[in-house]
Amino acid sequence: MIDEGYIKYRCQLIEGCPPDWEMIQTLDSWRNLFYDSGLIGQYPDGIGYGNVSQRDRNPNNFIISGTKTGAIPRLRAEHYTRVIDYDPDKNAVTCEGLIQASSETLTHGAIYNSNPAIKAVFHVHHRQLWESLLYEVPTTRKDIAYGTPEMARELINISRENSDKESLIVAMSGHEEGVIAFGTSLEKAGNLLIDFYRGLTIY
Repeated sequence: MIDEGYIKYRCQLIEGCPPDWEMIQTLDSWRNLFYDSGLIGQYPDGIGYGNVSQRDRNPNNFIISGTKTGAIPRLRAEHYTRVIDYDPDKNAVTCEGLIQASSETLTHGAIYNSNPAIKAVFHVHHRQLWESLLYEVPTTRKDIAYGTPEMARELINISRENSDKESLIVAMSGHEEGVIAFGTSLEKAGNLLIDFYRGLTIY
């Protein structure tokens, strides 16, 4: 697998109030389910994985779980941040809240930009799920790393090619164990991801 984040990522944090908890409560419930299922978490080397986002009331913005939160069993409002500007070509993000957004934010933003109907994006890691999905569902190219402008453009193309679908799951061949699901609602994106996960013979 190729290294990730080879272009330096820049995140500007404007300190402010975290997102309203009532607004993100359903998003957080999905995040809890993914965490409990091992789809979000932390590897033994201390590197966290997985994040969730939803489009904001202002459709140009979105709310995402913050950087280095993968290991936290239950998040609070301050663990989420509002992304108010993002530029995949410059690998730059501006967010508002109490925590920075991770470099994975750029891919979320690209998907939201690709289709105004998309309301939720979930990024998880799971080896068996990833291996079962590779080339069976839309799959990004092996030479593209996650959190880069190239990945953002790749997912824009995949999203637009499947714009007639209410939800979509994508395997990332250049991002080991990485799977991303998105849809026109939290429920459609989450149910699609969980249905594929529960379809594995892992119990």
